[in-house]
Amino acid sequence: MRGRAWKFGDNISTDHIVPGRYYHLRSNMVELAKHVMEDADPEFMKKFRPGDFIVAGKNFGMGSSREHAPLALKIAGVSAVIAKSFARIFYRNAINVGLPLLIADTDAIENGEEIEVDIVQGTIKTARGFVKSKPLPDFMLSILSEGGLVNYIKKHGDFVF
Repeated sequence: MRGRAWKFGDNISTDHIVPGRYYHLRSNMVELAKHVMEDADPEFMKKFRPGDFIVAGKNFGMGSSREHAPLALKIAGVSAVIAKSFARIFYRNAINVGLPLLIADTDAIENGEEIEVDIVQGTIKTARGFVKSKPLPDFMLSILSEGGLVNYIKKHGDFVF
């Protein structure tokens, strides 16, 4: 995957990802996705192009356990989220809806720069070299390859470890 990196700091909550004032749009995820990251950067959706990446510090996705946050990112066209760490529930929800996440030291990734991400290899190519991420387990890659856990189960009947 190739796209631009949009960088955010530590402790980005699900309310930063999907502002609570738009929660009434949760039955219209396409509309809700038009507001992702608005409270973290009001200009984000004006700069963002489908295929771009969100890059963050520690504890991305903290707060509410709503699965609307990772789903809205996916529907908006975010290729993957790369962060130093993720809130546990957000991490599980993201994989379950088919949004790739990578854990990496994001300090070497510059805001707005073009990067190339290989989820299987766990590498992020920047203009200055490679950043290695924690590789995803095979079963998570299987879920992601099917577009999420529901799609995986529909295709395979069940999940076998």
